[in-house]
Amino acid sequence: MNEEVTFILDSAKESMDGSISHLEKALIKIRAGKASPVMLSTVMVEYYGSPTPLSQVSNINTPDARTISVQPWEKTILGDIETAIMNANLGFNPMNNGEMVIINVPPLTEERRIQLVKQAKGEAEDAKVSIRNARQDANKELKKLEISEDLKSNAEVDVQELTDSYSKKVDAILSVKETEIMKV
Repeated sequence: MNEEVTFILDSAKESMDGSISHLEKALIKIRAGKASPVMLSTVMVEYYGSPTPLSQVSNINTPDARTISVQPWEKTILGDIETAIMNANLGFNPMNNGEMVIINVPPLTEERRIQLVKQAKGEAEDAKVSIRNARQDANKELKKLEISEDLKSNAEVDVQELTDSYSKKVDAILSVKETEIMKV
């Protein structure tokens, strides 16, 4: 196979890898009923006049499957952390005990689980669209090359096989997340 074709295939693979890693990051943020520090990754706290990620002003732990504890490095910002968590609209009711903020993660209702599965499926579909776009870009680049038709069609077959394998990866990742969400 010539160098240009190899470069195009590598570039498509890189793009598809990016789609998979984006999907995995997006799915981590979808709550599966189990407490996780990632659930608070979007929370910003007003710290010395500027919005700062919660993880940069405190330790966030999960002592058990239903509890998240937030231990600030400065006790003076406990109230700010509590307010920031409520303002983030995550459906949590934080409690401040003077030392740390404790969040009890309520179990998910069946209805909420179904919504989360739909959200996960949406993220998976976005990843598949991104993978198909990478295939389309690779095929466009292949058409521009001045190589034999046999080489072009073999390269297009390789691109399609790559696309299929990445689509299967997306399905597998989604299936795991779906099971995780629906598990009571």
